Amino acid sequence: MKNFLDDNFLLNSRIAEELYHDYAKDLPIIDYHNHLPPQELAENKQFENLTSIWLQGDHYKWRAMRANGVDEQYITGGASDQEKFQHWAKTVPYTLRNPLYHWTHLELQRYFGIHDLLSEKTADAIYAEANAKLAQPDYAVYGLLEKMKVEVICTTDDPTDDLAHHQAYAAQGKNIRMFPAFRPDKAMSPEQGDAFLSYIDKLQAITGMEIQSYQQYLDALKARHDFFAAQGCCISDHGLSHLYADDFTEAQVKSIFDKILRREALSNTEINAFKSALLQQFAEWDYEKGWVQQFHVGAFRNTNTKAIQTLGADTGFDSIGDYRQGEALVKFLNNLDRRDKLGKTILYNLNPMDNELFAAMGGNFNDGKTIGKMQYGSAWWFHDQKDGMTKQINALSNIGLISRFVGMLTDSRSFLSFPRHEYFRRLLCDIFAEDVVKGELPNDLPWIGKIIQDICYYNAKAYFPFK
Repeated sequence: MKNFLDDNFLLNSRIAEELYHDYAKDLPIIDYHNHLPPQELAENKQFENLTSIWLQGDHYKWRAMRANGVDEQYITGGASDQEKFQHWAKTVPYTLRNPLYHWTHLELQRYFGIHDLLSEKTADAIYAEANAKLAQPDYAVYGLLEKMKVEVICTTDDPTDDLAHHQAYAAQGKNIRMFPAFRPDKAMSPEQGDAFLSYIDKLQAITGMEIQSYQQYLDALKARHDFFAAQGCCISDHGLSHLYADDFTEAQVKSIFDKILRREALSNTEINAFKSALLQQFAEWDYEKGWVQQFHVGAFRNTNTKAIQTLGADTGFDSIGDYRQGEALVKFLNNLDRRDKLGKTILYNLNPMDNELFAAMGGNFNDGKTIGKMQYGSAWWFHDQKDGMTKQINALSNIGLISRFVGMLTDSRSFLSFPRHEYFRRLLCDIFAEDVVKGELPNDLPWIGKIIQDICYYNAKAYFPFK
């Protein structure tokens, strides 16, 4: 019997151990998609305690605590930080076989050197030990990233963000680089009514440009796209239920925008046409600048009306959606490709039923010029765990080229989440090693080790045009 979370965690053969320890373990990390607050890196934030860095904003933990019967006051409510941590500690033993159990103890080990299992009995001692370390200068944000050998992080930023914290951080000349990513979801959401009109006002304010027509709206968004590029941005990201690729005319979209300004109700057909026009425009701008575009699709968001009214949006009440993805996805990609406007693209699906569909769809639009141009993105959200990662890796291996995959990301709001890259690397090495043990791959560890290193680091380094 193996010990829990020992040096060979997830590594089930000598070959897997060699691949991980000799090839993957010490590589830097390029985290090309996350939701980390840029201000906290720019200011090198020193967190007050383990709750403030570990529990605040973590929907995964919140959902587990609710499922374990923890009252909301100890999750997002007014309880003290120590009380919140104690209720999380009581929950952890009940997360067995949930990835939270692995992540929790990996993070305690990697950042704090704490190997005790977290529970109600150990909570106070662990809280005190971790807090004492968090008070040390090298446990501020930058030091935490250095501990994990992070080289690049890409945040997620709305077009109306001023990127002041990115600018302030860039001026510091640090070795770890931080870049913004252009995420215009709010810019293509007319169904939000007055909130969308407020967004237009915000866009006017940040650009100093009048917006009284669709063309002026595009001009303002293009100005922000250009501004992001000037700050080193080379990635866009979209969080959508599905791709939008409805037919539309320029006159139709202009008329729809006029109706928006007049506060007239839009039909679903008009909403979808508006979204389709903007999504195509964003993709064309990305292509012109040589950016990488990412599409995260398939979530049911803010599903619990009672909870949203009490706690607000984005508080842990999202789940896997069952949208139909294929037809719009192929139409969207084909519309761009036939006009030579399709750039590097990463596709992420949330419903595992679509794994093979997405892995195969991207391959339709590789051009034989750009290595790995079309990427089937890493297991995302509910799937960034052992089973989900394995399924994504196998789907890509069977249908595309896993050897050209750009690897893992955190998609996280926590500066303690970077052991997820280790989790992925260990699992990847074990999957390859299992094929060697079975005689399904040759026992050529130098070559397989090179492929492992490419997936974990070098493919991403070559793929993303970071300045």
